[in-house]
Amino acid sequence: MRVLYVLGRMCYHGRMSKQMPGKLIHPFPPVWNDHSRVLILGSFPSVLSRQNAFYYGNTQNRFWRVLGGVYGAPVPDDVPGKQAYLLRHRIALWDALASCEITGSSDASIKNAVPNNLHQVLDHAPIRRILANGQLAGRVCREYLVDFGGRDFMVLPSTSPANAVWNLERLIDIWREALLAE
Repeated sequence: MRVLYVLGRMCYHGRMSKQMPGKLIHPFPPVWNDHSRVLILGSFPSVLSRQNAFYYGNTQNRFWRVLGGVYGAPVPDDVPGKQAYLLRHRIALWDALASCEITGSSDASIKNAVPNNLHQVLDHAPIRRILANGQLAGRVCREYLVDFGGRDFMVLPSTSPANAVWNLERLIDIWREALLAE
């Protein structure tokens, strides 16, 4: 089993302030293994995710609560536990962007975006479905990943706290349908 992840490697060029825009490089690699069937893509790590060196580090983001609701089991609080949870449910997790200029955690402020080479995962894992967590991740995938290789692709409502239109219950319902579809 191959699991790719690095903890504590921060490649942010010293700019993590909410006020200072700057070119940031994605600070951690994807989580996946040879059994991953679904690839979930966010846009780019938030300030708190970059500080915590793992995906969805802002506790206000509902991503981990949505997964817990979908699978009926709470998600561990620690990074190794979250990685194991993802892999147990055959989920690969990454972000659509490899680098960008961003102010704080605002997707709306992103400029000069460079996409991740998703084939690093897609060419090695039996991914059947790609799920974009929000519109920006979906747009990046459509623009740069022209060939989905016969895989299903869906843009789901963002789990971000900025997406107040979708409450937790509605998010769990639509994410359940996408994650558990065969």
